[in-house]
Amino acid sequence: MILVTGATGNVGGEVVEALARAGEPVRALVRRPVEPSAWQADKVEQAVGDLNDPSSLAPALDDVRGVFLLPGYRDMPGLLDRMRRAGVERVVLLSSLATVATDTRNVLSEYMIGSETAVRESGLAWTFLRPNAFMSNALRWLPQLRAGDVVRDSFGAVPVASVDPYDIAAVAVRALLDPGHDKRVHALSGPEPLLPAQRLAILGEALGRNLRFHALSDEEGRTEMAAAGVPEPYIRAFFRFYGDGTLDESQVYPTVEEVTGRPPRSFREWAAAHRAAFARPEAE
Repeated sequence: MILVTGATGNVGGEVVEALARAGEPVRALVRRPVEPSAWQADKVEQAVGDLNDPSSLAPALDDVRGVFLLPGYRDMPGLLDRMRRAGVERVVLLSSLATVATDTRNVLSEYMIGSETAVRESGLAWTFLRPNAFMSNALRWLPQLRAGDVVRDSFGAVPVASVDPYDIAAVAVRALLDPGHDKRVHALSGPEPLLPAQRLAILGEALGRNLRFHALSDEEGRTEMAAAGVPEPYIRAFFRFYGDGTLDESQVYPTVEEVTGRPPRSFREWAAAHRAAFARPEAE
């Protein structure tokens, strides 16, 4: 049995579906029961539990040998110890390239590094996935696109070889099921670096709309992030990464093809697959 944390998220949901398609026993960890159609997959068990409360996980961990794990929980060492004592053998951790950024003093790097350290010291077999930014981050443009054809966003001059969560999940499944991934760190990317305006233009083609990108100044970007409720330490981290260039997500890695045997999906493919999510309410 494989336990998937973050099972209703962009990556976790794809891991659940990929395991189900492969015919593997899979259990989705949720904080409250959800409709099975959340994964559009048959034969998916649900277990209710809170990863910040390891004592709540006993039923979820029954007969589990592998775990797809998100980072950053309150007591990562205690959580991993609970998993090990329950019989878990292998953990695939969704981490980040923030762990190798040139400035590791910001909050994002700190909690990713802390999570990786806890997994390394847990006594479990482990694999780390360090993806570039997700293609699904474009979903944050939804409110603007429902209101009009202009998207305002930060870091307009920063190219990113973003990666489809579908591909992250495909690598995660192979790391959970196949030998040869123990103590491996997989850097993951899509096939090409694109600027935000280029991603928006591709999305516009998929939607049949002429979309326009407006790059925010740093001051505007900070103000809008704060207004959206982003905590100040995270705003500082994002601007260190992308404003000061301490994190380079423009690199293209061969990992997806090496692990899965096929090339990573392009942003054009992602946009076509998620066209319905961007439909305007009046067109639905």
